[in-house]
Amino acid sequence: MAPLLLLLLSLLPAAAATYLCCVRRHTGSAAAVLHRRGPRQAGPPGPPRDTWAPRLCGARLRLFVHMANTAFGQICLLPFLMRMNNFSLMRSLDIHEDPTFIPEVAASVTEDKSEAESPSDVMKQLTDARSDSARNGFSFKGIKDYLECYRSGKLTPSQVAKNIIAMLEDCDKSTPPLRAIVQWDQEQIMLMAEASTTRYRNKCTLSCLDGIPVCLKEEFKVVPYHHRVGTVYLGTQPETEDATVAKKLREAGAIIIGVSNMHELGTGTTGCNPNRYHKIPRNPYNPNHFTGGSSSGSAAAVAAGLCPVAIGTDGGGSVRIPASFCGVVGLKGTFGRISCHGSLPLSYSTVSVGPICTSVADAAIVYSILAEPDLLYPYGLKQPRATLSGMCAPDLKGLKLGVDWTVFKACDAEVLSVCEKAVKHLQSLGATVVEVSLPEMEEARVAHVICILSEMRDFLQPDFNKHFHDMNLETRASLALASQFTALDYIKANRQRTRSMRFLQEIFSTVNCILTPAVPCTAPRIYESDLLTGSSDMSFTVRSMRFMQLGNFTGIPGLVVPIGYSTAGLPISLQVMAKWWDEAVLLRTGLKLEQFRDQTKKPSIYYDILA
Repeated sequence: MAPLLLLLLSLLPAAAATYLCCVRRHTGSAAAVLHRRGPRQAGPPGPPRDTWAPRLCGARLRLFVHMANTAFGQICLLPFLMRMNNFSLMRSLDIHEDPTFIPEVAASVTEDKSEAESPSDVMKQLTDARSDSARNGFSFKGIKDYLECYRSGKLTPSQVAKNIIAMLEDCDKSTPPLRAIVQWDQEQIMLMAEASTTRYRNKCTLSCLDGIPVCLKEEFKVVPYHHRVGTVYLGTQPETEDATVAKKLREAGAIIIGVSNMHELGTGTTGCNPNRYHKIPRNPYNPNHFTGGSSSGSAAAVAAGLCPVAIGTDGGGSVRIPASFCGVVGLKGTFGRISCHGSLPLSYSTVSVGPICTSVADAAIVYSILAEPDLLYPYGLKQPRATLSGMCAPDLKGLKLGVDWTVFKACDAEVLSVCEKAVKHLQSLGATVVEVSLPEMEEARVAHVICILSEMRDFLQPDFNKHFHDMNLETRASLALASQFTALDYIKANRQRTRSMRFLQEIFSTVNCILTPAVPCTAPRIYESDLLTGSSDMSFTVRSMRFMQLGNFTGIPGLVVPIGYSTAGLPISLQVMAKWWDEAVLLRTGLKLEQFRDQTKKPSIYYDILA
């Protein structure tokens, strides 16, 4: 009897394995519960939930990346992380709306062109008016400061270019290096500067950006630099064609001082990029802290004074997060408003182009020059004319600002305190604050992650196969996680996009803008191990995107404006979002919002190019 029992016990694991693998249905279950979401039935309100994942670096990160890309990692480890972080949420929802794969929205506002101010008239007001930076204390040097120097003859663009070249050389030698601009060419800078100097001498300038130093994120093609996109394996040859935004900046007379650092392939929000061509850019307010990403070098360059204007891309807060962490202004336009042609199409449905600037006025000037349809870019071809009408209004009377206080308060206490005071400041200028409900924010969070990671995984599949070992460890981990998402996940996520866009249309029928903190926390610290292997901190990445994802997922524009500092001296910002194509109301609100901060602290790394 005993031998028979032992035989049965020895066969039991094999029988169980046979049943689970070859008999039991694996493709679904009649007992599975799907939560039905009716077309007019909003899901639960409230902020997205926090995620769980340990911060990894060094040997632990190497081990995790290795395991995540093995059969064990794909079958056991990553599905566990998916469940822990609610990334499988879409599989439990029954959504009947048709999917929206591209968040393009037809213009709903018909503009009275007889009364609307032309953008050139508004730009003249912005550049002629004395800036708030004329107050006592430190102030960033913006476009109007450069124009005053050029027009008065105090400095020429050529002299400014020589100053910039000297500063760029100093940046590379400093300890630690700033690493904001990763490619620059002295001859190219001087050629553009000398051409601008000649135009000023002959009084035939091209635009408000003539002679203004700018940099572009390495994600854009810029002649003659390498289009590396934060990697070591792309852009092996110098670029021979400009991206549309680079071309438009050249046509406006701007001086392109180089291309800026970025998080490798735009896969993170810290700016941590330890590879040999890039290294980690430093936050000018505290070099021991990250800049934010993925447009990390762009924000660092503006905050450090190297240029008053930088251009970035934003698929999950990648313009607004670094602008917030570095204490400058960041604008993400409506999806399709500014052409993405000539940038690497990492995620075609979530990414928008936008400027990072020293002030809201500067962001408005750059936006008005770059925002128009581009036949080389398939989205935004039917966009309404970009306007700055009403931007210079003396107050905010008549504007309704929506706040979902439950969502708004999902941030650090220090951030919340400053942001609440900023909202009261806007009220004091005549705006009405209206309490609104932002439904299904958790669903939108998960759906955005599915969309951006699935699209990046699809585009980068050849690179992931061929250049796996050339990628940073964090990138390999992110793309391994992206492999977990299915076609069902992607279609469900885009069904959710339809719902989220409809909810916003209803909200914007009652308010002009939605207010949130920009990021729930201040810039995180850089650890020594990050410099060697990089780091992976999924909890921070998801948390930093908390207030950003809605804009990327649905295509609405967003603006972040610095409003104060933490007790540690790190910047804090507020975000303003508006309905599709209504950047003008964002800029009008932002212009008044930046008056709230009574003092601008000087970054610990700052170069005064005009001194």
